[in-house]
Amino acid sequence: MTLMAATMPDALAGATCPVCDASRPEPFIVADGRDYWRCASCEARFLAPAQRPSRDEEYAHYLHHENDPGDPRYRRFLSKLAEPLLARLAPRSRGLDYGCGPGPALAAMLREAGHEVALYDPFFAPDPSPLAETYDFVTCTEVAEHFHHPSAEFARLCALVRPGGWLAVMTCFQTDDARFADWHYRKDPTHVVFYREQTFRHLARSWGWRCEVPAKDVVLMQRPATPGVA
Repeated sequence: MTLMAATMPDALAGATCPVCDASRPEPFIVADGRDYWRCASCEARFLAPAQRPSRDEEYAHYLHHENDPGDPRYRRFLSKLAEPLLARLAPRSRGLDYGCGPGPALAAMLREAGHEVALYDPFFAPDPSPLAETYDFVTCTEVAEHFHHPSAEFARLCALVRPGGWLAVMTCFQTDDARFADWHYRKDPTHVVFYREQTFRHLARSWGWRCEVPAKDVVLMQRPATPGVA
């Protein structure tokens, strides 16, 4: 059952968008008893913070993911990001797979192409030492929709990218408000924030980075090689 936004309590009065920090997010919709909000600035949709899953609930759900690095279908899925990113990387670049999960297939694919890839995941590769370095590229595949504090996460990701380097994100773009309540991506209990293509273009503009969308649900953002030059 869904109810339109007009029936939602103004529980986030005075709050800011968790993605872009803009003020005054708007009530969006109630779906399956969960309250969703939207930002008029970056166009993100997000779950009310009080309804996010706990860390234990997240971990239990992730254990059911089947991300086999040797699965050809999974590799084809990841190739939507891997192929355009590889086309932009210099030989023997150094990168980080942020949120690699229990089966870091993308890292394996990039290593096979001759690049060095470090791993970080708060649940499955929690050693924080890779976060103290910087990289030619950082990948974030099917991870950003899980961020409880996306503004802080993106600030961290930006800091990990060297000048001239790339931040590569893959997440299912939200496009149709009328179908949001029945959207399979929303129904995953660990998905708490939903981005549009415009969301990433808005973020890139605010950072002064270049933004490309080479394929559906994939965005590549390049940090300027010279400060202040996008």
